[in-house]
Amino acid sequence: MTTNDVLRRIRIVFDMNDAKMIELFSHVEHTVTRAQIGAWLKNDDDPTYVDCTDTELAMFLNGLIVEKRGRKEGPLPEPESELTNNIIFMKLKIALNLQAGEVLEILQSVDFWLSKHELSAFFRKPGHKHFRECKDQALRNFLNGLHAKYRDNSNARAKAN
Repeated sequence: MTTNDVLRRIRIVFDMNDAKMIELFSHVEHTVTRAQIGAWLKNDDDPTYVDCTDTELAMFLNGLIVEKRGRKEGPLPEPESELTNNIIFMKLKIALNLQAGEVLEILQSVDFWLSKHELSAFFRKPGHKHFRECKDQALRNFLNGLHAKYRDNSNARAKAN
């Protein structure tokens, strides 16, 4: 998955507008404009499309962590210059304060099955003997599961009221 795909999907899952996305970047003391966000969210074939860098997505995800969990004491974490699916998955797990069982339930809700051991392998350090690279399919299914949990449920609640 590209960084732009991840950014688009997270925006949809949490129903964020441009102002909210700008606010998330401000949590990590980084300034972005509506024009930048708009260019990142465009389709790949649009002439005004711009690639979101790994560092920019890392700052966005760090801002999401601060938004959802609160700011930790001390200096802000340095954004990664290279993101992997494993890092993106971990940052989303941290932001949403999810335990392994909850992550597995989210994945199972979209008919994607992993064991607890397979999941924990995604969150190990790359040099560890049980480390496993998170493929696009696993991250995509996790984002789809988040959509089902957060977006679809919010739509159902809105219709009920």
